[in-house]
Amino acid sequence: MKKINLAVTGCMGRMGQQIIRSIKSDRNFKIVALTENKIINKKINGIRVDLNKETIFKKAHLIIDFTVPKCTFQVLRIAAKLKKRVVIGTTGFTRNEENLIKKFSKKIPILKAGNMSLGINLLMYLTEITSSSLGKNFVSKIYEVHHKNKKDYPSGTALMLGNGIAKGKKKNFYNLIGKKYLNKKSFPYGNKINFNSLRKGKVIGEHEVKFSSGKEIITLNHEAFDRTLYSEGALSAAKWLMSKKPGLYSMRDLMNFK
Repeated sequence: MKKINLAVTGCMGRMGQQIIRSIKSDRNFKIVALTENKIINKKINGIRVDLNKETIFKKAHLIIDFTVPKCTFQVLRIAAKLKKRVVIGTTGFTRNEENLIKKFSKKIPILKAGNMSLGINLLMYLTEITSSSLGKNFVSKIYEVHHKNKKDYPSGTALMLGNGIAKGKKKNFYNLIGKKYLNKKSFPYGNKINFNSLRKGKVIGEHEVKFSSGKEIITLNHEAFDRTLYSEGALSAAKWLMSKKPGLYSMRDLMNFK
C-alpha cells in the first residue's frame, strides 16, 4: 500500500503530539507537514513547524485537524482549494459553523467527529437506540469529565451524545439543548437535555448518559484511560476517508452503523 502523506495541524497541542506519536508506529502514513497558528522555530522529526498555508499542504493527501474552530476554517479554505481530504477532531463549533462545514464537504471529503474513539461512537449508537426505544415517558441528561485544561463545555462528545438522544426522538437537537452546568456536584433532569461538565486533574474523558422515568434510571457510560484511543481512531478515519468522494462523514459511517 502506498503511504498516505499527512499534514497535522495544531501539532504542538495534546492531540497533535499524540497523533505524531501514533504515526511513528503505523507504516501506512508519512508526515509531510506540521502546522501551528503562530510561528514556532522548531522541528519535529526533521519537519519544520509552519503556519497554515497552501505551499505547506500541497504534498499532503490528507489533513488531520485537532485545533480550534477559527483554525479549522482556515484549513478548510485551503483544503477546498487544493482538493485535500480533511479529518476534523476539533470541537466547539456553533450551529452556523456546522452548516458551513457541510458546504465545504460538497467540494472535498470530510470526516468530522467530536470524538474519534470507536467505543464512544458505539455509545452514541446505543444512546440513539435507547432514546428511540424508551419513548416519551423518559427524560435524559448528560454528564462529562475532562482534564482541567479543556476550555470548551459541554465537550464535543457530550454534544454528540445529546444529538444521539435527539435522533432517537426524531427531534432537532438544537431545540432540545437545555441548561449547561460547569463543575456542579449534581444537576437536574429537565424537559430538555441538561449537561454538566466537570474539569479536573488529568482526566482523559468520562461520559455518562442517563434516562429516567421517575421509577427507574438507565445509565450508559464510557471511560477513556489512554489518549491513543483518539489518535488511532483519527488514523483509522484517515485511511477510510482516502477512498471516499466529497461529502460529510462521521465515525458512524466508518463503523457501518445503520
